[in-house]
Amino acid sequence: MSAPETVGIDAASLGDWMEGIGIPVTGPLSLRRLGDGRSNLTFAVSDRTGRRWVARRPPLGKLLASAHDVVREGRILSALASTEVPVPAVLGVCEDARVASAPVLVMTMIEGLPAHVHSDLEPTLGDRLGRSIAEGLAGIHRVDIASAGLGTLSSQAPYAHRQIRRWSRQWEESKLREVPALDRMTKWLNENTPLNGETRLLHGDYHLGNLLVDPRSGELRAILDWELSTLGDPLADVGTMLGYWPESDSLRTADPSSRESGALGLPDRRRMAELYAESSGRNLDDVKFWYVLGLWKIAIIIEGVRRRAREVPSSFNDSPVPTQDFVDKSIDRAWTAVASGI
Repeated sequence: MSAPETVGIDAASLGDWMEGIGIPVTGPLSLRRLGDGRSNLTFAVSDRTGRRWVARRPPLGKLLASAHDVVREGRILSALASTEVPVPAVLGVCEDARVASAPVLVMTMIEGLPAHVHSDLEPTLGDRLGRSIAEGLAGIHRVDIASAGLGTLSSQAPYAHRQIRRWSRQWEESKLREVPALDRMTKWLNENTPLNGETRLLHGDYHLGNLLVDPRSGELRAILDWELSTLGDPLADVGTMLGYWPESDSLRTADPSSRESGALGLPDRRRMAELYAESSGRNLDDVKFWYVLGLWKIAIIIEGVRRRAREVPSSFNDSPVPTQDFVDKSIDRAWTAVASGI
């Protein structure tokens, strides 16, 4: 069993709380970290009989305002339970200080392979997987916001301007150094903002690492990690997906299983945009702007990850910490996209 001071959750108190809300628990709980710990901390929770759940809490250490809100994430997941979007079921949100110093979201465990674990995916599944991912994103954007009770999730003011303001503030609060190329990109984004489009539910961080898939069929099992979800232009999600998409110019990690889309048999970036257009029926004329915005946001997010790694190294569970070069390459790719598109 992991020590509470290491994982940020007291396993015994969590078991008591789960029993208190009617979840049967047998014997002591054990907690095992899932993922790389760069944002909200996620744990596989199991009891003596092998029953399993998932728990999420904010990262350890000082957090930026409005970031890592698992209570809000629980609200979104609960609202999506009756929609076509595949998500875990929320069992409860614990705000008992004996369990953790921050709220803990407890959910059902869904079996599936994280889509970024490339070494366990068959290349022959690449096309089916690409289509499934594009269709999953289109499904999010089909959610009726009012019927789902998500109409007040965020402001419905013009989305691009909201994003530029918000992430500019995040950059100022999290940056470890000055990056003139990023500042110039902020100016470009402000000067090239498209007219306000639709307002739909957005995932906000749609990439392979937040998707569980069936390793045999390539079908999408679950869409995870809704902490950045908001209301806005659906092409913003497309831009984020393309920003993270694994190609030869992609942002590389230290993960030895990481391979390019060609080796996986996945569609390339342009084809993924086409598959989304086919699934959603949307015009993608403005997708370049949203792709550039996505890369700019990725750079800012990674700088925040680097700051947290410096301030609270224990949060990273021995995972590789992105380098300064990772941030710089994201901005370089954004400037390349300005000139040549996706």
